Amino acid sequence: MQGGDRPGQLLGHRLGHRFGWLWGAYGTSALGTWLAFGAFPLIAVQVLHAGPAEVAALSSVGAAVGAAVAVPLGPWVEFRRKRPVLIAMDLVRFAALLTIPAAFALGVLTFVQLLLVSVVVAAADITFRAASGAYLKTLLPAEDLLVANARFESTAWTTTIVGPPLGGLAIGLLGPVATVVADAVSYLLSALGIRAMGGQEPRPERRAAARMRAGDLLDGWRYILADATLRPLFFNTALFNGLVMAAQPLLAVLMLGPLGFAPWQYGLAFAAPSIGGLLGSRLARPLVARLGQHRVLVATGALRAIWPVGLAFLGPGTGGLLLVMGVEFGLIFCCGVFNPVYATYRLERTATDRVARTLSAWAVTTKATTALLTALWGVLGALIGPRTAIGLAGVLLLATPLLLPRRAPAPLCEPDPTPSRT
Repeated sequence: MQGGDRPGQLLGHRLGHRFGWLWGAYGTSALGTWLAFGAFPLIAVQVLHAGPAEVAALSSVGAAVGAAVAVPLGPWVEFRRKRPVLIAMDLVRFAALLTIPAAFALGVLTFVQLLLVSVVVAAADITFRAASGAYLKTLLPAEDLLVANARFESTAWTTTIVGPPLGGLAIGLLGPVATVVADAVSYLLSALGIRAMGGQEPRPERRAAARMRAGDLLDGWRYILADATLRPLFFNTALFNGLVMAAQPLLAVLMLGPLGFAPWQYGLAFAAPSIGGLLGSRLARPLVARLGQHRVLVATGALRAIWPVGLAFLGPGTGGLLLVMGVEFGLIFCCGVFNPVYATYRLERTATDRVARTLSAWAVTTKATTALLTALWGVLGALIGPRTAIGLAGVLLLATPLLLPRRAPAPLCEPDPTPSRT
């Protein structure tokens, strides 16, 4: 075994009841999110009779503005106890989402309200992720971080498999507004779960300066760019995620339009391969124990980039459907292994007093990059056709492994906080 491995870590490893509450809260909110997957565009189209440009703005503009709003929140979170921040962000998302069914019931729902709620939820989501990463690093010993991240990843893919079909059924029976209510309630339950964790969290040391300056907003980016191992990983993940997501709308246009796939076939093509993510996340820990963290990170980071180019050869019928499912399964399986290893690698390379700012900057950049590339690929799809634009994204993805860290980093020197596991 690698250093830090102990018997029992690979199967049935206990991380304590406080992590159990955090894990349960994550699973609850993730399920709510996937239950409501696609609800905002459906509300915009079916209830508000919005056009294509307005629907596109919900995903691109909402995410981009939300990322901009979240920029000052990273430094703000860094010097506060993280558990109250997690609860607050859950309650913000609960309250924001609940305004949608309330306005719908009163007959005053507008597209502007949908857009504003998407901005608030995006900003709160970034802040929650930054605070949760910082909290996890103080909650568990370093050798348990990969186990924890693998469990989060496994839960994410499980809810991806279960949530959309249940959400589609609920939308068919009750309408899209009902799934927004379910999503809102999931955040309330998450907040209650985090509240039930108990335990004491030390207050972070404050800086000498009492007030935050404008330059402090860039602290997260400065830290990332100054680190020789975080810097390439930062560019790799932002570009990879952005290119993969940019091709998704064009793939929907291609499959549901010229190729003539039915909506249920389109849904099946992406739901079934999510099993690969579940399998990959279960293999992450054993692979790291056998091959080492850096080797697994680089190998799966490179392997996940080779699949999307295959979508450029998509054809109609059963063969085309099987091609999409095969490509997506390979991609998602590699991501299922890569994601928890990468999340752990990033936490280990980030000083405890910089985690919130670093994760916030990372998430802001990823969301902004995805929004920008999605808009750009929409234009490219209109100019050169969706198939060619999908192929171009796939070719560019083949170059992303060049941005992965080439050497295993030296251990980060900082005091071990010796987290409690009660």
